Amino acid sequence: MHPFFFSAHFRGIGAFSSLYWVQCMNNIIRITISCCFLALMHGMIACSKSKSGPPAPPPTGFRFAAVVVFGEQEGNAYRTYDNLPTITFLFAAPINRSSVAGSVRFRNSANEDIAYQATYKQGDSAIAITPVAPLAWLEAFTISFARTLQSTTNGALEEEVTFTFKTPLDQTPKFPVISEDSLLTLVQQQTFKYFWDFAHPVSGLARERNTSGDIVTTGGSGFGMMALPVAVERGFITRAEALARMQQITGFLLHTAQRFHGAYPHWLNGATGAVVPFSAKDNGADLVETSFLVAGLLTARQYFNSADPAETALRKDIDSIWYQVEWDWFRRNDQQVLYWHWSPYYGWEMDHPIKGWNECLITYVLAAASPTHSIPATVYTNGWAGNGDMLNGGVYYGLPLPLGESMGGPLFFAHYSFLGIDPNGLADPYANYFTQNRNHALINHAYCKANPKAYYGYSDSCWGLTASDIPNGYTASSPTNDVGVIAPTAALSSFPYTPLESMKALKYFYYVLGDKLWKEYGFIDAFSLHQHWFANSFLAIDQGPIIVMIENYRSGLVWNLFMSCPEVKAGMTALGFQSPRL
Repeated sequence: MHPFFFSAHFRGIGAFSSLYWVQCMNNIIRITISCCFLALMHGMIACSKSKSGPPAPPPTGFRFAAVVVFGEQEGNAYRTYDNLPTITFLFAAPINRSSVAGSVRFRNSANEDIAYQATYKQGDSAIAITPVAPLAWLEAFTISFARTLQSTTNGALEEEVTFTFKTPLDQTPKFPVISEDSLLTLVQQQTFKYFWDFAHPVSGLARERNTSGDIVTTGGSGFGMMALPVAVERGFITRAEALARMQQITGFLLHTAQRFHGAYPHWLNGATGAVVPFSAKDNGADLVETSFLVAGLLTARQYFNSADPAETALRKDIDSIWYQVEWDWFRRNDQQVLYWHWSPYYGWEMDHPIKGWNECLITYVLAAASPTHSIPATVYTNGWAGNGDMLNGGVYYGLPLPLGESMGGPLFFAHYSFLGIDPNGLADPYANYFTQNRNHALINHAYCKANPKAYYGYSDSCWGLTASDIPNGYTASSPTNDVGVIAPTAALSSFPYTPLESMKALKYFYYVLGDKLWKEYGFIDAFSLHQHWFANSFLAIDQGPIIVMIENYRSGLVWNLFMSCPEVKAGMTALGFQSPRL
């Protein structure tokens, strides 16, 4: 029996006993080789009278046997516990040292060579590879042995060996520690730069993402407008500066941007106001994105409430936009439900009724609140709530979930509508909405802490699944659609619901991962420690909720403004909501 039949799956103390076993087997091989050598010599003496003997046999190939590394072992891929590892490779024959330099390559993920030292053990049948200098943290590396590797008897390695490992995360703090209050302010201020410094220069609206050029997003711009009062109150900009930005935005929305029955498309060209199709047939009105936009406008209207002529004119422009949205027309011939899309070219072909539970509660609230085109409560009851179809009632990680899909779905369900709608004490016949949102966030946190898919990096400090960029795409991550990607907005926008868990995540994102996550507009959109992937993107719909929901946690400012709208109070009351604010 040869040593190369020994499994590569061992670790720790077991690795040393395995090395001992391999040494014993090597000794057996040496004894066997010695016996065969004596027998061969005897045969050669017996045939010495012949003029010539049979030709010498060709060198015999040899195989890779096992690998030993102090870390996790997963076939031929491992994660080390430090960035200066020693990795030992075992072979079924002693290695010709002179063949090593030309046969072994140590490379990083950029295919750059890494300098290493090789030491020999077990009678040269084991090669220990150690990098000369500490390796980069949280990076993948490959060590390969080509078939040009030779044994001392000139046999060739039968198959190329490729071994991949990853270095762990550097846990040292990347920035000086500051108070929790200062950290929250810093995150809000840096994230606000996305909506202030990076806003479209013509329209003042928010770009869809940092690579969108002239494409602006209506819903994300609504979130950005909600952030303006926060920025003024926190001293990031002046009230006059915020007013000028709102004048720029409302002027563009009133006089330049395309509308369809008063509703705006998902995307616009920020310079011309023309529709930019979100998809082939989504090239007209988007009622949900319009509701996010209008929620931002109403928040700004309530903030700029002085008798100053400029603020008075702004409120008039906002009301003009708000009154022109034909919410009732989106019932599609008076059906008991609202529809999401309408196209001037394709009509209702998208055929997407807005039903709960998801991010669209705000759409029904504003539709009921409209002074000019309101809907009756029956549309909410039959359409949004589906006469109870949106109920869940399950228990996950010990937490009851009143509404929605299994384990809650992506966390933006608990954020978008509740940037303005205050869930504290809010209830209707279907749910207590603070319980719904808090338990949704806690379930998301508990899932990441439990980490049933064993993704590297998930913990009670590194959590948050919601819609975000992922490697080579975009998805709505959730416990039932977990691809190993964490989005900072998920945990940070949950501050009103999970202040302790969210603060723990914030400190981890900033202090431990800050060298990779913290950039010019706050935290990047998403990352995967498991895949060693970090997005280079920022999205308006993810950055905005961070600013607004942190402020709602700190002062309730945006909730106070939006819930002070008399139309909102009337609309929510008509739909059967109960709240201390109504």
